[in-house]
Amino acid sequence: MLGLETIGRRTVETLDTFGQFWRFVGGTLWWIPQTALRRKDWGLLMPQFYIIGVRSVPVMIITGLFVGLVIAAQAVEQLRAAGLEDRMGILVNLSVVKELGPVLAGVMLAGRVGGALTAELGTMKVTDQLDALRVMGTDPIRHLVVPRVVACILLAPILTLYCDIMGAWGGQFVAITLEDIPAEPYLYYMADAVENWDLFAGLIKSVVFGAAIGIISCYKGFHCRAGAEGVGRACTSAFVTSFIVILVTDFYLLRMMQDMYDTIWGFKAII
Repeated sequence: MLGLETIGRRTVETLDTFGQFWRFVGGTLWWIPQTALRRKDWGLLMPQFYIIGVRSVPVMIITGLFVGLVIAAQAVEQLRAAGLEDRMGILVNLSVVKELGPVLAGVMLAGRVGGALTAELGTMKVTDQLDALRVMGTDPIRHLVVPRVVACILLAPILTLYCDIMGAWGGQFVAITLEDIPAEPYLYYMADAVENWDLFAGLIKSVVFGAAIGIISCYKGFHCRAGAEGVGRACTSAFVTSFIVILVTDFYLLRMMQDMYDTIWGFKAII
């Protein structure tokens, strides 16, 4: 009986958490259009653009650069052994632009921004500032969550572009400068392999990742337990949950984008 009681209690708690999360998502989506149409609410976005966007640029630049360097350094010997070193641009740039760029940008955003959002909102929850906003007649979701989620959605593609550009440049530096691969065939195959669709697919992924990171981080902050330990656990949970959601979502988005491409343009061989 004790085992059944425990299972039942945990099941009810899980369902309750699931319902709370989607209620939180619904409230956020409800307020986004209304906030975007009110000019006086735009001022709430500016600080978030700086915190989420400007402060994340150095992290994205360093991450993208060294990802491109590592991919090129690992690939060059295998491709050279097969006599395909002049086509290394295909592998490096497709890897960075289509997959690693959006995923790594999302993970870095979850680590740097997601933790900060959770800690900030969690501290406000613990110190009763959220309740104070409700007492004053202000919806905390509209005032606190919507600006952060919108900033994540709008800035994630821009940060992903930084990561893509630096990754492509890093791969080009290793191939042309360090490994003496001719620049002309490298750049030709790079341009031939990477299409506008690849860039578009990566940016679409980044928008979804940004929305997931913003909503999950804010939700964890709003529902953290009391005390410093509760805020710390919420930050860890926000990052782990965002990381898992990014990986799972990336798989389904990849399959969907591939099916859409094959339906519209058909299969294209790149080698």
